[in-house]
Amino acid sequence: PGGRLPPLSGRVYGRRWLVLLLFSLLSFAQGLVWNTWGPIQNSARLAFGFSGWDIALLVFWGPIGFAPCFFFMWLMDKKGLRVTVLLTSSLMVLGAGLRCVPVSDIEIRKKLIHGGQLLNGLAGPTVMNAAPFLSTTWFSPDERATATAIASLLNSLGSAAAFLVGPLVVPPPNGTAHLVSQSNPQHIKDRIEAMLYAEFGMVSLIFSAALAYFPSRPPFPPSVAAASQRLSYRRSFCRLLSNFRFLMIALAYAIPLGVFSGWSGVLDLILTPIHVSQVDAGWIGFWSIVGGCVVGIAMARFADFIRGMLKFILLLLLSGATLASTWFTLTCLTTVTHLPLTTATLYTSCILLGIFLNSSVPIFFELFVETVYPVPEGISCGVVTFLSNVFMGVLLFFLTFYHTEFSWFNWCLPGSCLLSLLLILCFRESYDRLYLDVVVSV
Repeated sequence: PGGRLPPLSGRVYGRRWLVLLLFSLLSFAQGLVWNTWGPIQNSARLAFGFSGWDIALLVFWGPIGFAPCFFFMWLMDKKGLRVTVLLTSSLMVLGAGLRCVPVSDIEIRKKLIHGGQLLNGLAGPTVMNAAPFLSTTWFSPDERATATAIASLLNSLGSAAAFLVGPLVVPPPNGTAHLVSQSNPQHIKDRIEAMLYAEFGMVSLIFSAALAYFPSRPPFPPSVAAASQRLSYRRSFCRLLSNFRFLMIALAYAIPLGVFSGWSGVLDLILTPIHVSQVDAGWIGFWSIVGGCVVGIAMARFADFIRGMLKFILLLLLSGATLASTWFTLTCLTTVTHLPLTTATLYTSCILLGIFLNSSVPIFFELFVETVYPVPEGISCGVVTFLSNVFMGVLLFFLTFYHTEFSWFNWCLPGSCLLSLLLILCFRESYDRLYLDVVVSV
């Protein structure tokens, strides 16, 4: 009949790509601002008088910002994407602006920078959790994993951009060899401030675009799963905490990704004792995350084409991560293992580790949602990323006290990857959401 609605699988709108782009840009900017200081920590020490404790704390504000994670999960579930995204982006604008306040007192300036990093950290729960919710709300079943990958990995790409932009814009303190003039610290400070202003401008532009256009949902749902009734906020938590299979994969995600996030956030600090320059550390961090984003999107596209392969993909990625992290850790112990410690080996092992771990994120997200459906996507992924940030926070907390020697930190990487691999091996996968879409729509 003429008034018949199109099939559920066909209700997709071209504007879904604009929504995905705006959210991905917001996610990118949050990662960029969060990782501002790690790649230029030597320069920041000279310009602002930051200590090693300050640098670790600036990274630490990221996981601390996850403290109100459950509020943002509730907001997304009750009010939708638009309200959540606008609140998140306004926090980012305020945080980026706070870092730019021109105060002459260096101690007050440091406190403002710390406050800005905390406000940016408060945006973390949304940009890291909302990707599966956005993909289910706007995309058809054969595009969901790809959309989740793009939206979730752009945050890591922002962190990677900081590895590139920071060392290129801000000169290292040893950049003028032995003839360090008195104006050199001021020059470095000016370049850092120029970068902070540029980041503030970018975040403000993204906020303005989201304010002008960012709908909560399309006029019609793109799939049966998107249109179906979900569990309430309270019942969702009861379901998650009583689901042993979910707890297994939650730990399999949270432990290695939490350790890796903390490790990559202070990568420059870790590589300095083995005489790797700030610029080289930046390039290592950059290519490891970029590689992970490219492979992650490719893996997600593969998962969209060949459904039911999420566990197999994760086993491959975590096996590679275990081998790469072990190689890096043993290379850093060159006096014991006598493995060649060269720029090439460090680049290769770090980049491979980043590729394997970063590309596993969207695959994990899709597996979480499939395992606990009909729990809302934002809640299941929110619990897991909160747990990941707890592990990251604990690691960085210890780093603030034990930051003179890093072999213990490096050994956490292969240990966490191996534990995750064993948990995935024992995990029994199921595809409840996909089953609903395929069977009911047919």
